[in-house]
Amino acid sequence: MTGTAETFDEMFDPTGEVRSGYADYCVWYDEQEVDLLRRKHKEAEASFRRTGITFNVYGEHDAEERLIPFDMVPRIITAREWRRLTRGIEQRVSALNAFIHDLYHRQEIIRSGRVPQRLFAGNEAWLANMVGFTPPGGVYTHIVGIDLVRTGPDDFFVLEDNARTPSGVSYMLENRETMMAMFPELFTRVPVATVSDYPRRLARSLAACAPKMTTGKPTLAVLTPGIYNSAYYEHAFLADQMGAELVEGCDLRVVNGRVAMRTTMGYEPIDVLYRRVDDEFLDPLTFNPDSVLGVPGIMDVYRSGGITIANAPGTGIADDKAIYSFMPEIVEFYTGEKPLLPNVETHRCADPESLKYVLDNLEELVVKEVHGSGGYGMLIGPTASKKEIRHFRHKLEAKPENYIAQPTLALSTCPIFTNKGLSPRHLDLRPFVLVSPDNVEIVPGGLTRVALKKGSLVVNSSQGGGTKDTWVLKD
Repeated sequence: MTGTAETFDEMFDPTGEVRSGYADYCVWYDEQEVDLLRRKHKEAEASFRRTGITFNVYGEHDAEERLIPFDMVPRIITAREWRRLTRGIEQRVSALNAFIHDLYHRQEIIRSGRVPQRLFAGNEAWLANMVGFTPPGGVYTHIVGIDLVRTGPDDFFVLEDNARTPSGVSYMLENRETMMAMFPELFTRVPVATVSDYPRRLARSLAACAPKMTTGKPTLAVLTPGIYNSAYYEHAFLADQMGAELVEGCDLRVVNGRVAMRTTMGYEPIDVLYRRVDDEFLDPLTFNPDSVLGVPGIMDVYRSGGITIANAPGTGIADDKAIYSFMPEIVEFYTGEKPLLPNVETHRCADPESLKYVLDNLEELVVKEVHGSGGYGMLIGPTASKKEIRHFRHKLEAKPENYIAQPTLALSTCPIFTNKGLSPRHLDLRPFVLVSPDNVEIVPGGLTRVALKKGSLVVNSSQGGGTKDTWVLKD
């Protein structure tokens, strides 16, 4: 197997030589019996099923839980590559936090003309309730997932910013645990940075964001919509690993100006609430009055300084895909530096000239809804049918402001294990970032999502993608 001139393969160069980061792994791999690897592959799938690592696909008629496929060939990042990524991610996350603070206060970036006012007018992700309010410690984005793609040896791009409630970290942790259980000897031969301390890091980072009125050790809780949510496994997993309480809206109420949870000893106040409930459902007195997932009155407690909500309400404005297209300007405005990690070239369809270009080149572009996620609501021009392209053309002409377009990138590949041996597949990477008042921590690894279908560029689990263990090598 070799890489190609068009697509950068992370394990093999175009001549078939193993790249340096994979050298130790490939020596080990070549020593293994194929039948053993096949058996281990099946064991991994059985392990994930026993553990309950499944997800629901919304909109499916059968609504069955699906197993997220796990590929046992790791994705490896060298220490040098990781240092470069870390610097770029830190810069971007710091700019995101400053940007959100500015939007809810003086809006200097709008006054300067760098970002147009129209992006916020009528945008549901922008919450008027947050205007003039600064969260405890000044942190809006406590947990951030930055989606990265690679196209060459030194060419990394940010594909998307996830600043609301980024998911997938439990799969990162379970992937590593599974690999260590199946191949313990491999980790004695390859120096891989640990990710298992992520829950402890998360708990420490959230505790550092507790409100000023907190006395003693902060009380943490994870707010879940409940067992029918597609990410419920992750909510329960993180609460357990952090030593925090897993709560639903019905377990909480406002008592004496604090948000309190029901316990066997009565209601006990919470200092930090890691919520996995969308803004709209967080407080029926402030947002959607029909919501039964949130806590009536929590926004009043929040604004009075009685609780920290992570991530802060209103952070969704920062991961809007229309805002994404302005991230180079945003990074430079708040840091005074050019972005260390560039965006993918993005055409804003709200702009008449850009719209004309996109309509003329639909067959070559990827078109996305500005509020879309999970691989839904998008067109991949090179693989779309004429009917799909015609349908999307009508949607673009009707509401161009709802879309952006990007070139179809030659995403890097890494082999997956198949019955016929190693075979390259496209992938991306979501590193997880923890932000506290005095620190930005990036876990040395992340969630690698891989398109299991040959030639596919869609890595989302909801669209048939799988995951890999992500190794960051130690120096």
